[in-house]
Amino acid sequence: MESFSTGALRKPYSKLFGAFFSGLLASAVGVYAGQFLPDILRLPLWIVELVLIFAMMAVRKRRAVSYLMMYTFMLISGMVMYSALFYYTGLLGATVVLQAFTVTTVSFGAIAVFAMVSKRDFTFLGNFLFLALIALVIIPIVGIFIPFSSTTMMIYSGMGILIFVGYTLFDFSRLTVHGFTDEDIPMIVVSIYLDFINLFMYILQFIGIGSKN
Repeated sequence: MESFSTGALRKPYSKLFGAFFSGLLASAVGVYAGQFLPDILRLPLWIVELVLIFAMMAVRKRRAVSYLMMYTFMLISGMVMYSALFYYTGLLGATVVLQAFTVTTVSFGAIAVFAMVSKRDFTFLGNFLFLALIALVIIPIVGIFIPFSSTTMMIYSGMGILIFVGYTLFDFSRLTVHGFTDEDIPMIVVSIYLDFINLFMYILQFIGIGSKN
């Protein structure tokens, strides 16, 4: 969701996907560590995640620092995510959570491959997706004051799924059409990681709401 360098139209995909999968490993370690994290620290760590994203934008040309921030972000993200995974595992069972993760992985991979193979330019979706993302953030805030029905929340979850399917298409299309450099990789990894994790979380939320009806 951040604009990447386009001066040199390079596409070092091997480095990108190597960093992405090693980042996922850091996130998995974070999920494991999250079970030992006191609940009082989850909100502060979520704020640290936001700070790290903005800090990475500022130091993106300093690869050593930006890579360190990237792995730190993924680790903290996993720790914060543990509580949500624990909740949905208790609500739905480990098998359903694993199935949701599999669906997310297959869908994410298929969208990424389609964007890269088709080489179509989907970057025109950027403004629409940004506005939809703002709505996605505002709706839960409104829900604090005006409780929504389960049907409304299912629609909201479906909206989240569609938005992050769109962002996945948008981000991989941008990489394919406009290219990227080695310096861009840490920020790109965080961006597509957020696409993946948010898609997973909204799929879990959709299933979770449906299971209560």
